[in-house]
Amino acid sequence: MLGGPQAKAPARLGRGWRRACVGALAASLLAACAGGLPGSDFSSQPGAPSANAAPAAAADSGQIGDGKVKVGLLLPLSAAGNAGLAAQSMRNAAELALAEFNNPNVQLLVKDDAGSPQGAQQAAQQAVAEGAGIILGPLFAGSVTQVAQVARSRGVPLIAFSTDSNVAGRGVFLLSFLPESDVDRIVDYAIAQGKRSFVALLPDNAYGAVVEGEFKQVVSRKGGRLVALERYAPDGGNMTEPVRQIAQAAPRADALFLPDSGEGVVPAVRALAAGGVDLKRLQLIGTGLWDDTRIFAEPALEGGWYAGPDSAGFRDFAARYRARYGQDPARTATLAYDAVALVAALVKTQGERRFAVETLTNASGFAGKDGVFRFRPDGTNQRGLAVLKVTPSGGQVIAPAPRTFGSGT
Repeated sequence: MLGGPQAKAPARLGRGWRRACVGALAASLLAACAGGLPGSDFSSQPGAPSANAAPAAAADSGQIGDGKVKVGLLLPLSAAGNAGLAAQSMRNAAELALAEFNNPNVQLLVKDDAGSPQGAQQAAQQAVAEGAGIILGPLFAGSVTQVAQVARSRGVPLIAFSTDSNVAGRGVFLLSFLPESDVDRIVDYAIAQGKRSFVALLPDNAYGAVVEGEFKQVVSRKGGRLVALERYAPDGGNMTEPVRQIAQAAPRADALFLPDSGEGVVPAVRALAAGGVDLKRLQLIGTGLWDDTRIFAEPALEGGWYAGPDSAGFRDFAARYRARYGQDPARTATLAYDAVALVAALVKTQGERRFAVETLTNASGFAGKDGVFRFRPDGTNQRGLAVLKVTPSGGQVIAPAPRTFGSGT
């Protein structure tokens, strides 16, 4: 596997390679997208670091490691607020990955992109000029677009941390949690449990638009039926009309889809209950944004299902991070850790083809801190997610995440 102190590097691609990757991504192989999960492009996502995260260092660029294979790492280290906090945590995680990997022949060229597209473009130009064979980052979609131009012009692949699948493409791979993966997993599970007819109430914002498109596609593809879909203002404005529409359609449905964080879902379910919707009859389902203390504290949501990674990997990572840095990591930190550990494993095992498209898009995938994942040829990713049930004490796994990608999945 990709990870962990003294991890054994994979010897070849295929199933043996996948197992090796599971170890090499430093005891396992981002951005604000799936409930407290790594990501950065949807403002409603809780992907930002917690308040007790350490302050960002000023423009902490430079290099980590002294290997011969140079790897660019682009992060908004000098950006204000949460972006800078997350960036410093991700830099630390990258350093931790190299420290835990068994003798990696890698040198990280850390570049501060200042959180802007122009800064990211300049950082990418510096990295490729210094010999980077692959670029990790940046964090934001607008920056990814600029960096992709630089990377493609030099034939350098890019593994970025944005959650906006629109910026993925030829040679531009996204390692973050994409909202589409959450939707696919929870709808697939709901239908497998006999839920065939759906109503949906979504936030009228960028995240809601992405989720809506995927939800409609997967429900149709799986043979389900969408009875009604309504949107509400993210600021919690007038819910009267959307609630009325859902209340009328609810008797013909057996599941209610509410893809938002606790800030939006809690008032929504209270408004639905007040509007006459029988929430006990409907199975409530959501995305990884439900990994939220406000969700767990709301009695009306108890027993709801949502998709997300098993948290065991992150807990293990966070414990090692705290031991080294004396503080909690930002939730996005696993993205940088996994990216660096993956690169280190590929360098160790794949020779001159280490960063080739066919190597990065190996169908067996890789195992990361948040579970198995693989890159698709279009640059998006597929992740193995668990299904969890809302309880007052937190999310309880009711369907474990897959440990491998089966043939044809």
